[in-house]
Amino acid sequence: MGHQNDNILVVDDDTEMCQTISDVLCEEGYSVKTLSESVEASRALRKEEFDVIVTDLRMKGLKGLDLLEVARKIDPPPPVIIITAFGTIESAIQAMKMGAYDYITKPFKMEELILTIQKALEHRLLKKEIIRLKKEVESRYQFHHLIGKSPAMQGIFDLIERISGNSSNVLISGETGTGKELVARAIHYNGERKEGPFIAVNCAAIPETLLESELFGYKKGAFTDAKSDKRGLIFEAREGTLFLDEITEMSPTLQAKLLRVIEEREVRPLGDTVSYAFDVRIISTTNRDIQTLIREGRFRQDLYYRLKVIDLELPPLHERKEDIPLLIQHFVAKFSKDAKKKVSGVSEEALKILLNYSWPGNIRELDNVIQRAIALGQHGMVLPEDLPPLLTREAEGDALEKALQMRYTVDQLEKEYIKRVLIAAGGNKSKAAEILGLDRKTLYRKLREI
Repeated sequence: MGHQNDNILVVDDDTEMCQTISDVLCEEGYSVKTLSESVEASRALRKEEFDVIVTDLRMKGLKGLDLLEVARKIDPPPPVIIITAFGTIESAIQAMKMGAYDYITKPFKMEELILTIQKALEHRLLKKEIIRLKKEVESRYQFHHLIGKSPAMQGIFDLIERISGNSSNVLISGETGTGKELVARAIHYNGERKEGPFIAVNCAAIPETLLESELFGYKKGAFTDAKSDKRGLIFEAREGTLFLDEITEMSPTLQAKLLRVIEEREVRPLGDTVSYAFDVRIISTTNRDIQTLIREGRFRQDLYYRLKVIDLELPPLHERKEDIPLLIQHFVAKFSKDAKKKVSGVSEEALKILLNYSWPGNIRELDNVIQRAIALGQHGMVLPEDLPPLLTREAEGDALEKALQMRYTVDQLEKEYIKRVLIAAGGNKSKAAEILGLDRKTLYRKLREI
């Protein structure tokens, strides 16, 4: 049975045929509009949204192919089913070439038309879902959705915008966890190759022998386990982007083979005698000092220059601390939604701890810390007690260092310590008094003095 939300337009200058089709489709639960004037149908297509169009091929005024042309200009175009007499099969085939979903020859059984409409609706639904998912993927990696207001990140955004429109190879360097793959995807999904595939390869995670066959492909019988032909990832990425993560982990032997492939723009699968041309943009990353590796002979300088047509260096998180509150806000919103918790943000003291931490794991570590805090937290806000002990210990160390530098008196140091213990106790004065070894009355007195 159809759904009332499925809107079908039936066009035929044979009013009796129009009415018959309408009656049958309405009984099946569809919402149907019938028009016997093809010119009027053309106007309706421009004003209303239809899920399927059923039109006769030969009519007075505009023909079925004319309506097909109008339908094709709609975004997304609805499927068009052509009805044709036996004598006009060639025209129906022409309609299929022009983009018609299907054609049905007269006379036909209504069951055949209903089945064709059902399949057309499924096809339209699938196309809509593909478009939705594609937009979701593209929006996820839009360069302006990368988070950062610091001058360093604004410079990165500007560079991404400028290089997205060409196909030059890019080398992204930066510490682990700085978001190198996210930047690579932003470059791809904002560029001219966004319709093509984004194929990611972790060079550090795949053994040398397997990486070679994965990249270049192989012919059946090239080695013991090669039971069938396999296209390599370089060829699979054609007209798109090949992302080589941690390129400096690639062996010298494989580096030489990759260099030749890049220079010749052709790839030869293992065991094959023929090379195949490919069109791929290569974006590579490294978290190591590549110049040192070149001097030590562990990375080819000629390959480096082939990969680094454009270079982009991501700053570590501790060099862009003004971005930390924005990132925290983003992760709190993301993980509180996933955990179905109402968490408004982080407390002032928790934020101080997060801002003062050195973040050796960069954004990836911050991501994990906030995810943990949301999962373990029992309040509507992330508190210091929700943070890993490592962060609070470092913050305490910083406080003592600050006390020494600022030459705090014992009285000042005591007040600072009481405040931190109270924060760690989540504001629970009884718990704080217990930790401090004070009775509650004494704690209340000291708090009044702070």
